[in-house]
Amino acid sequence: MSYERRLPHLHPEGKDLFITWRLHESLPPNRYVPPDGLTSGQAFVWIDRYLDLARTGPTWLNRPEIAKIVDDALHHGQDELKRYSLHAYVIMANHVHMLISPKISPPKIMQTLKGFTAHEANRILSRTGSFWQRESYDHYVRDRQEFDKIVAYIENNPVKAGVVSTPEQFRWSSAHAKQEASHA
Repeated sequence: MSYERRLPHLHPEGKDLFITWRLHESLPPNRYVPPDGLTSGQAFVWIDRYLDLARTGPTWLNRPEIAKIVDDALHHGQDELKRYSLHAYVIMANHVHMLISPKISPPKIMQTLKGFTAHEANRILSRTGSFWQRESYDHYVRDRQEFDKIVAYIENNPVKAGVVSTPEQFRWSSAHAKQEASHA
């Protein structure tokens, strides 16, 4: 399956999917374009680092009640709705990463996930309007080595951003959830 908005979206059936989405207006339009000469993977990392270090734009996901909405929705999509298997995730101040094995159409997963969380977050924030950037970045996983590399990338995102010193310390992540489950 494939479709295109601003970016091409390729979703081969049976492949795991790495998805990143961000808050609306979290990147200034004049800073969105990465430097010339980067591969698509390098451009993604450049943008992700910029999001991690951003000092402007919305950071509503820093609010525990908003991060909890997203965290709960990610688990609900897996546990109750059975739309995907959730392998790794992190909810940063202005963006979210997740690695899933989709069981339904990825655009349907994202439409429901972003729609519900935007509605609930806007209600808490007493605001209306766009919450998430319309487009998401996605990348299908080619092999187990890449899968493991993506899990590490996602779970280490808060460490690289300087928020915590170990992945397990970051409350809104699969690394933290795994640690909690091992102590239960």
